[in-house]
Amino acid sequence: MQNGTDLYALDIGGASFTKACGGPCTEGCVTLARIGADAWALGDSKRPDVAPLRFTTEELDAAGIDPARFGLGT
Repeated sequence: MQNGTDLYALDIGGASFTKACGGPCTEGCVTLARIGADAWALGDSKRPDVAPLRFTTEELDAAGIDPARFGLGT
């Protein structure tokens, strides 16, 4: 399992982010990308200039974020 420091050492330059919208996506959408075997990057499509936050699968689960909602498997 990655720890918080290692997650930010991962290169996300080629990461493919997908959106999960709870509505019409006019306010903004959360984006998620798998960046490693147990690593994820979470961003905001309305603020592409802000670096995505990074989480382990366990941390996403604890926050109630399901990658399946983004069309991604764990």
